[in-house]
Amino acid sequence: MVEKLANGRWPALILGETGTGKEVVARSIHAANPVGSFVTIDCSAFVGPLMESELFGHRRGAFTGADRDKVGLIEAADGGTAFFDEIGELPLDLQAKLLRVLQEKEFRPLGSTVTRRSDFRIIAATNRDLAKEVDKGTFRQDLYYRLNVVTLRLPPLRDRREDIPALLQHFLKKYGSNHSFTQEALESALAYDWPGNVRELENSIQHMVAIHTGPLLQARDLPSPIQNFHYLRRSATPGLAMAAAAAQASAPQGGAAGAQPAFVSSPVLPLVEMERRAILSALDYTKGDRLMAAHLLGIGRTTLYRKLKEYQLGD
Repeated sequence: MVEKLANGRWPALILGETGTGKEVVARSIHAANPVGSFVTIDCSAFVGPLMESELFGHRRGAFTGADRDKVGLIEAADGGTAFFDEIGELPLDLQAKLLRVLQEKEFRPLGSTVTRRSDFRIIAATNRDLAKEVDKGTFRQDLYYRLNVVTLRLPPLRDRREDIPALLQHFLKKYGSNHSFTQEALESALAYDWPGNVRELENSIQHMVAIHTGPLLQARDLPSPIQNFHYLRRSATPGLAMAAAAAQASAPQGGAAGAQPAFVSSPVLPLVEMERRAILSALDYTKGDRLMAAHLLGIGRTTLYRKLKEYQLGD
């Protein structure tokens, strides 16, 4: 699809969760036929009254603090590709102005009476369902149709686990050419859901290479969200409960009748303690975001709330 899109200048809409590689795809489309500049426009970063200036530029004196002329991102993209990242975040008033630029190839900088032209290829990306945003009235229908000429849907990493080994090798080559995964670490990575998608996988490789000096990356070197995910899975396995019970039964009971049994440390944590620690670790990693913590732990939000109450964790 990237190769086909590179042969024309059709508008493209890239849909996918955060971290699936939408900008990578957009850059690949441009790089396959690199005419003009590739200009990234992060719609989620636009704040306050200056957002229009970022897009269209301004003339000196257009507003307080405008001490010089400024070229906007729309003009910078003339002849090339404008990549509107997270276009679902663009306010309605700017959506209308962007639509006019796409239709007429014209715009006016803030404070200017002179119309300028900019002809560019637009690629937009979002993690939102724009059709639903249109129904809610938060996204213009006419702009949606203008963008939705060719749609590319990037599946989340959990739905294309067969790509994980190749991605691991790619990032290992990029960040640690002398490192490799053990079979156990590879199986752990394949079983994980990767809510942050390829971006999370890349960050995980950086984490492992940074903290491990040896050539073999072990499962224990994986970041804590991945380990927590597997801890909780194992805690639901009957075999673990049997192992914990066996360890407890085999512990020396020692002492005379009536005496308190001596404390004997066991390499096997009780299931309750494992679960409690996994929850605490997930909440610490997500800085208290319970919805994300539940996702990392592989449980529902209501289950997490019930367990928080059961273990008297938080309020």
